Amino acid sequence: MMKLTFGWLKEHLDTARSLDEIAHKLTMIGLEVERIEDKAKLFAPFVVARVVEAKPHPNADRLRVCMVDTGDGKPIQVVCGAPNARTGMKGVFAPPGAFIPGKNLTLSIGKIRDVESAGMLVSAFELQISDDHEGIIELPDDAPVGVPYAKYAGLDDPMIEINLTPNRGDATGVHGIARDLAAAGIGKLKDAPIKTVKGQFPCPVKVTLDFGATPSLCPAFALRLMRGVKNGPSPDWLQRRLTAIGLRPINALVDITNFITYDRGRPLHVFDAAEVRGNLTVRRARTGETLLALDGKTYTLDDTMCVIADDDGVESLAGIMGGEKTGCSETTSDVLIESALWVPMNIAQTGRKLGVNSDARYRFERGVDPAFMVPGLELATRMVMDLCGGTPSDVMVAGSAATPGRVIDFPIAETERLTGLAVPFVEARRILDSLGFKIAGQGAQVKVTAPSWRGDVQDKADLVEEVMRISGVDRVASVPFDRGEAPRKPVLTPIQLRTRKAKRAFAARNLVEAVTWSFISKKHAELFGGGKPELALANPIAADLSDMRPSLIPGLVAAAQKNADRGFPDAALFEVGQIFRGDRPEDQFTAAAGIRRALAKPSGIGRHWTKRDGEVDAFDAKADALAVLAAAGVPSSALQTAPGGPAWFHPGRSGTIQIGPQNVLGHFGELHPRALEALDAEGPLVAFEVILERIPEPRTRGTRAKPVLELSPFQPVQRDFAFVVDRQVKAADIVRAAQSADRKLITGITVFDVYEGQGIAPGRKSIAIAVTLQPREQTMTDAEIEALAARIVAEVGKRTGGVLRG
Repeated sequence: MMKLTFGWLKEHLDTARSLDEIAHKLTMIGLEVERIEDKAKLFAPFVVARVVEAKPHPNADRLRVCMVDTGDGKPIQVVCGAPNARTGMKGVFAPPGAFIPGKNLTLSIGKIRDVESAGMLVSAFELQISDDHEGIIELPDDAPVGVPYAKYAGLDDPMIEINLTPNRGDATGVHGIARDLAAAGIGKLKDAPIKTVKGQFPCPVKVTLDFGATPSLCPAFALRLMRGVKNGPSPDWLQRRLTAIGLRPINALVDITNFITYDRGRPLHVFDAAEVRGNLTVRRARTGETLLALDGKTYTLDDTMCVIADDDGVESLAGIMGGEKTGCSETTSDVLIESALWVPMNIAQTGRKLGVNSDARYRFERGVDPAFMVPGLELATRMVMDLCGGTPSDVMVAGSAATPGRVIDFPIAETERLTGLAVPFVEARRILDSLGFKIAGQGAQVKVTAPSWRGDVQDKADLVEEVMRISGVDRVASVPFDRGEAPRKPVLTPIQLRTRKAKRAFAARNLVEAVTWSFISKKHAELFGGGKPELALANPIAADLSDMRPSLIPGLVAAAQKNADRGFPDAALFEVGQIFRGDRPEDQFTAAAGIRRALAKPSGIGRHWTKRDGEVDAFDAKADALAVLAAAGVPSSALQTAPGGPAWFHPGRSGTIQIGPQNVLGHFGELHPRALEALDAEGPLVAFEVILERIPEPRTRGTRAKPVLELSPFQPVQRDFAFVVDRQVKAADIVRAAQSADRKLITGITVFDVYEGQGIAPGRKSIAIAVTLQPREQTMTDAEIEALAARIVAEVGKRTGGVLRG
């Protein structure tokens, strides 16, 4: 984020445009305005007031009853608890109805210890302009009563916050933003040259860039000593400017560096010269070295980090933050001003490792202008002399800030080819020239040299972007893609469609989506058929997240147990995600899995007096799995259910869903007690998992239209059959045998009863089915129905050995 104020911008840009116009143009040229904070509106109710009288509160020792003159000649009674409230002082008055930002409340008339208070005298903390909450704001005697406080204190300058893209290091300074606006025709850039300050003596502190045989992390380093400075509070204009963008004024020397950081995008650092021992060395840190930084934290360093050290050791974390030992204070009289260049990638890596965010890091990791290294030091020198006095030394420079110019061949027609925006050459030349680019040539292709502050511009596409954004993104016409003559292909792939349909089916069955880690512990991976060496992570984020998951079930079980541990035992969760059976692309599958725990039945979760179906069981998981497969496009008539499943399921309370033994779609059932123990979970808990890639593709049709709906006008007929079979015969075998009697007329078969016991021989069982017959051409006669029933009995008898129950 980059913050600046409207008035600050106008110091670099000569313009008469309004704030709203400038904010809109900033967004149009790629500097997106995140928000505008106008304290003149926020502080509109607050006025300068004088305390006419302050007397003790009759019912409270620490309170005072003040009569306050707000400029209209009618004193207002205010109860105040500030220790500095007294007769004759001037402060800031807030009337009833004013919003107090520091207390997040809207003021109203009230009584305090039986004395009415019709307003408030506020502190700086309550206005959120500083941390001072010891007393109310005290203003000078010449403060004009009745004048809006925001206008009197200079707080009426709107603050603009810009969300920068990472490539725009040049826009981390107000001057760079003004340059872009000037190029876009908003005004004229004020680009006065920075005058050199002549040194009065040689700089006594030498700087050495010492990186040995390793790559240098500091291309150049400039240093200057200032003797006889007088540090103290910075002037009001500078304090207001920093406060307006959320920075806390510290002292003049530090405030100057903060100002130049935001004004020019050039971070600087100042050292108390009295605390620097000997000369400075810029080098890699030694592993284990520590630094107590200006933020009060101690950081442990390693040899990937760049530091500035004196003879006593590390005194600054290069490009990120200085050390507390050499920080400037009110007693500082000699100061070293540093302006350096650092390797952006190293600054970013160091800041990320240490978790340090600073204004300097924000700019250096994006890239600062190398040509402004010494001019930035000269600007800081002049400000120090103006505000603190002092005598400057010569500038000492180690290394070189020179960078070779990048010359880019730029075809003029490239802008229209890439953006569709036809920009005349004269206009394109004006834009690039106003942004600091140098152009040579007049033909269809010119040579363009990028300025030193635009390290992100590397090729002709970058130049097209510059021309396009300054011309106006809003000028680029919306043109649809040519779709061609061929019919359009589906946007979503089959697996994407199945994923969405599976999630809808889960939600319809009262399950809640969970997103779990793609990694699990090696122990759990091995439990669910994984744990192969090729699926172990080389650099796991935690010891229990070491292997790619072979199943979604462990993550869902862990999530359900966490809910149970926190008082929510009845969990119904699902997930659709990737599982891994090997390290090849074909070993990665999209699984749809779900778990139900305790009383999380499909009919409703938890206990209720109308519910009589008890705890979850394997059939709940089976119903979930079949519903998901049906939603994903599997014909129910093709599905087969076989008893048993993988080892993590209970052997007698689980099943396998397949389309023939060669295409296993998934499994369902109650988790094995050993699996629950290994997962550190408690039951009852049922689960299922199906693989969406194993669902066969539907047969392609010549047309995308749906087939004609066939509805028979004849009444369907239902007949019930009860067969006595051996105990090991499966109900599905009976259903398939009955269906084979006439696949055209028989449109539905359901199993509605299973019986063993009295009247049935030992080792046998009775299975009852309901068969629906749907005539197509004419109503069936009794004889035809009886003939079909006989064929059903014959087929069941032939295939399963079943006989009609007597």
